[in-house]
Amino acid sequence: MTDTFDEHQASALINAAEKMIDVWSRLTPEKQALLLARFGSQEKALAALVATQMLAPAKP
Repeated sequence: MTDTFDEHQASALINAAEKMIDVWSRLTPEKQALLLARFGSQEKALAALVATQMLAPAKP
């Protein structure tokens, strides 16, 4: 494993971060509180949300 990213990897990381911010900002304060209580941190809650969205089957 290296400590540097190529352009594709950097772009993927930036896109994931932007998606996480977008998802979090669209949640109600109540949903944010529930996720924080369940996962312990905003980062973990967001990672779970993004992973769920990425693994969900595409809607037709």
